[in-house]
Amino acid sequence: MTTTPHRGPGYDELFGADGSVRMPWTEVGAGLLGADTDSVRRLQSRIRLLVDNHGITYNPLDGSEAATGPSRWEIDAVPLLLAADEWEQLEAGFVQRSQLLDAVLADLYGPMTLLRGGVVPARLVFAHPGYLRPAHGITIPGRHQLFLHGLDVGRGTDGSFHAVRDHTQSPAGAGYAMANRRVIARAVPGIYETVGPRPLSSFAQSMRLAAIDAAPAGTEDPLVVVLSPRTRSEAAFDQAYLATVLGFPLVESADLVVRDGRVWMRSLGRLEQIDVIIRRVDAELADPLDLRPGSRTGVVGLVEVLRRGAVTVVNTLGSGILENPALTRLLPDLARHLLDEDLLLPSVPTFWGGDRSELSHILANFSSMVLRAVRDGRPVVPSELDEAPRAELRDQVRAQPDHWVGQMIPDPSYAPSAGAGGEVALAPVGVRLFSVAQQVGYVPMAGGLGTTLVPGAERGDRRHAGAKDVWIRFAPRLGPTEAGEGTIIESLPTYTATTSDLLASPRALSELFSMGRFAERAEGSARLMIAVGEKYRDYRLRPWLAGAGCLPILLGTVLTVAELRDAPADDPERGGSVSTAAHTAGADPTADIQQVHAELRSLTVDPDREGSLARAVRGVEEAARAVRGQLSNDIWAVLSTVERALSEVSDDAIDDGSRLFEAQSAVLGGMLALSGVSAESLVRDTGWHVMDIGKRIERASTLTTLVASALGRKRDSATERALIETLLLATESSVVYRRRNRSIRPAAVAELLLFNQGNPRSLAFQLEALRTDLAALPDASGSSPAQRLVEDMLNTVRRVDPARFERIDDTGVRTDVIELTTEISGLLGELFGVMSKGPLSMPGGTQPLWGSATVWTAAGGVSA
Repeated sequence: MTTTPHRGPGYDELFGADGSVRMPWTEVGAGLLGADTDSVRRLQSRIRLLVDNHGITYNPLDGSEAATGPSRWEIDAVPLLLAADEWEQLEAGFVQRSQLLDAVLADLYGPMTLLRGGVVPARLVFAHPGYLRPAHGITIPGRHQLFLHGLDVGRGTDGSFHAVRDHTQSPAGAGYAMANRRVIARAVPGIYETVGPRPLSSFAQSMRLAAIDAAPAGTEDPLVVVLSPRTRSEAAFDQAYLATVLGFPLVESADLVVRDGRVWMRSLGRLEQIDVIIRRVDAELADPLDLRPGSRTGVVGLVEVLRRGAVTVVNTLGSGILENPALTRLLPDLARHLLDEDLLLPSVPTFWGGDRSELSHILANFSSMVLRAVRDGRPVVPSELDEAPRAELRDQVRAQPDHWVGQMIPDPSYAPSAGAGGEVALAPVGVRLFSVAQQVGYVPMAGGLGTTLVPGAERGDRRHAGAKDVWIRFAPRLGPTEAGEGTIIESLPTYTATTSDLLASPRALSELFSMGRFAERAEGSARLMIAVGEKYRDYRLRPWLAGAGCLPILLGTVLTVAELRDAPADDPERGGSVSTAAHTAGADPTADIQQVHAELRSLTVDPDREGSLARAVRGVEEAARAVRGQLSNDIWAVLSTVERALSEVSDDAIDDGSRLFEAQSAVLGGMLALSGVSAESLVRDTGWHVMDIGKRIERASTLTTLVASALGRKRDSATERALIETLLLATESSVVYRRRNRSIRPAAVAELLLFNQGNPRSLAFQLEALRTDLAALPDASGSSPAQRLVEDMLNTVRRVDPARFERIDDTGVRTDVIELTTEISGLLGELFGVMSKGPLSMPGGTQPLWGSATVWTAAGGVSA
């Protein structure tokens, strides 16, 4: 059975009268359009796996425009193809449109001849929120004011292209387009090699060079950053991936500060001057002082620095005026006025209510149009409204005609698309193109972000069901090899910042610190639950066996470790809870086996339970996404494998315990792989040392809890042996212990786990690693609070004789064990607090502006 697209709209664009596939779909038709449904489903599964392994996500927005959390990015298995001659036509019109909008932008924020001469109505500009008066007179160095241009295009039934909507505020999607190419090139390498579409790598290089060239005059070795709202953006991945490909730090508003008339990035112990900001936050939110007050994504004082020419922001503030849908209808006249050319790429027929004749046309064709609010471009389709809302909308248009634009509903363009069942059918599609300014003009991406539209979306907001890779064919006379550009597998360039510590803002360091902690927490929790699970299976149905008394203690320890992780790490009472664990873990939680199993399951797969294995994995993922540009791509493949394993167990309600063990083992294997990637692939810069500090604090903290629980009280020999065996297994030290000792003795166990500096799992080893990591930080003085705490812990450990751990008081407690672990646990909590409130903390209270004497305060006052 084949999946030839069903006959319907767009069928004749792909197939001739004899049913053969037309160019440029020949090779794809042979490889995909004729494949059976099972093959297409397997291809879709391969694509989903690659998407997960690359960590490609999308953050849908809720009603309050806040991101609800990452969802998997969906990519259609069938790419969207354009022939060379089709692209040549589209490219010419797109580049001309970019040049035209650039000229309009330069005039509106410069001489304003278009307004003075009446070519553009003043009310059309000044009433639009995209026009920012504080940005008037601010210019970008070089020949062009519009840095990056995005354009949604469609195609009519006659094959001609038309512009649907311009994106000039902070165009999104270039990162997704590059990620789509990476996935599809690996999913269908044979077809990709045969077709040989034009690569996207040259566009990334052009954008990088353009950003560097945009630096203020006289700047040597400019520092460029990508400013992102991150958690408040639905395209957080797009921003992070673009920053990674370009090799620029991804920053948030909290990472930047204005001082002495310049913009600086906070780095550990110093400030680094920023020269160019690639803006991915809305312009009106970019500065809460001069623009929208209360913005949490802006940089206080940014506009003033721009006026002084000390920094460049692209796209420039105020470029959103070009997204005014009412301006679209004027583009043909503006092309003749500014370029002395006819507009090559027409827009969808557009009518502005501010013009009386055009208002009459809107009202006469009310039910056959899409209406857009001028202020925000919000689409409304009158034909989809009931009679009363439609009449109310008509009254609004009559009352405020300046606020509305009517557009004819465009004919959708159709292309093959893979359905959920593996069938290939024709579906409405759209494409977003991108161009970037160069000294010689505009360079377009040879492709773009394709989308499979939800049926009917072409009438409104162009909602999409999935993304499509866009393939541009080379001209027949010049193949990829001859052109010197083709690659079998697309490999996008990635660049490294000249100084790695430039990435070490307090926010980024805090995320890396959390990543180290959560990764170690996930590994330690998995080891502990696997070790305890072995004893649980041995004794849960045989409580009469010698050593079965270990089971309630071990299960209590698992809960204690999770509860300690619930508490703040710098809680002064946290240290005392270690000794409490040794005394209170004796309650028997095995009375109800089903309840115990449910508890272990929750501690493994419930991502909303603090202290659980799944919550630790989520913590690793969230921290990794926040610093994506500093991490190896292999990390995403590791995390996706772990998440799939947890998800499969979570979805399987029937489990005899084997699936739970598989999930715990998968997490352990994943965290070991992650540790290997971190050790072998990441540069030993400030960020790496901070991540390792988080890891060492977490490992040492868990170790003290486990030692206190297993050795803190004297028990019968069989129970104590079982406890120590589990302790050694949970700390990956059982093999080396058996090699060095013939019998189980608390003193020997303590020597290996607490005092042996050659054991990578010992407390002494963690403290030495902390000493090394802290000494490598830029602000290390040898006597910083963190360094003094580590020295105190090292001195405490050195003073202890392991033989004392055999001593027992009258109540059966090994007081030396409890005293040492309690003291170390408390000092580790203090160390966590010092790190969190010191190098990893963000400044608060004031936001310095220009000049060293005047400070603008968050409360709105000015102090000298």
